[in-house]
Amino acid sequence: MKFPKDEDGKILSMLYREGLNFKKPHNIDFYVAVPDEKNGEAMIKALADNGYKFMMEYDDDVEEWTCFGSIKMHLKHNEITAVQKKLDAIVKPLGGYADGWGVMTE
Repeated sequence: MKFPKDEDGKILSMLYREGLNFKKPHNIDFYVAVPDEKNGEAMIKALADNGYKFMMEYDDDVEEWTCFGSIKMHLKHNEITAVQKKLDAIVKPLGGYADGWGVMTE
């Protein structure tokens, strides 16, 4: 299977080589960087207004807030990048940005 040569393509290629089943949907975790708690709360609301269920937590190790949520979908490059672009558009006015994704492997 061929994947684009960007960061998302590299991750998908790695997951494919590890034997992840690309024919079934997976819970993909998407992350959004948050500048501070107040804007993070506004982001959670904005994301919810757009149909996304995200949570926010403070990471003591890096001393930063982050928002995250899971979406059940297929591991398709164009769909993953489309979600990231949409998340970015929603949170950018509040000082945030889409900050990657991940999927649990067995």
